[in-house]
Amino acid sequence: MAIKISFNSGRIKFLIHLSVFISALCFVMNTDAGEKKTGEIHGTVVAKKAKYRKHAIAYIEKTSETYDTPVEHAVMDQKNITFIPHVLPLLKGTTVDFLNSDDVRHNIYSSDDVADNMNLGSWFKGETRSFTFNKTGVATMRCNVHSDMLAYIVVLQNPYFSRVDDEGFFTINNVPEGKYTLKLWTAPKRVLWGKYPEAKDISIEVTAGGITKVAFTIE
Repeated sequence: MAIKISFNSGRIKFLIHLSVFISALCFVMNTDAGEKKTGEIHGTVVAKKAKYRKHAIAYIEKTSETYDTPVEHAVMDQKNITFIPHVLPLLKGTTVDFLNSDDVRHNIYSSDDVADNMNLGSWFKGETRSFTFNKTGVATMRCNVHSDMLAYIVVLQNPYFSRVDDEGFFTINNVPEGKYTLKLWTAPKRVLWGKYPEAKDISIEVTAGGITKVAFTIE
């Protein structure tokens, strides 16, 4: 009887140690699987004229990942007969709340397919209308009450984008390692002759824990 008890005790201890080992191994494997290996992109935009890079957006064209619909809404205000911001970049699937902060009536509409040719009607100060952008591309936003009002919503496939600051710098954080095409979007501007200058796409490789440096040139 004493021998049987001793055997069972030893077996129990063995099973306990085995269970602890398997749990620790699973924890390590799950931790490694859950951690994305990411890097950063640090960039500059050199332009012959500063206005060429105003409102510019640097972004990764496409990734292999899919993304959940953003819960938080973006906001585009109408204040002082102006859209704020003038350019709004966002991830596909984001809902935008259009707010009227003026004492006059405003409207929101877009003739672009990206925005499903939407027209949200007109409303007064303090009111909001919302629209969800489910297609990638650029939507030109206007107000049919005030014809001079103009803004752009840039709908992107992934969340790896950044505004270019007034000095021409931008940073894109937490980019999964891999090879990508980096693009620069600039707001359309009127020109008398020829085509407005654009920056060429850049092929990049992001490494885990590394910083990828790039430079766009707009001549």
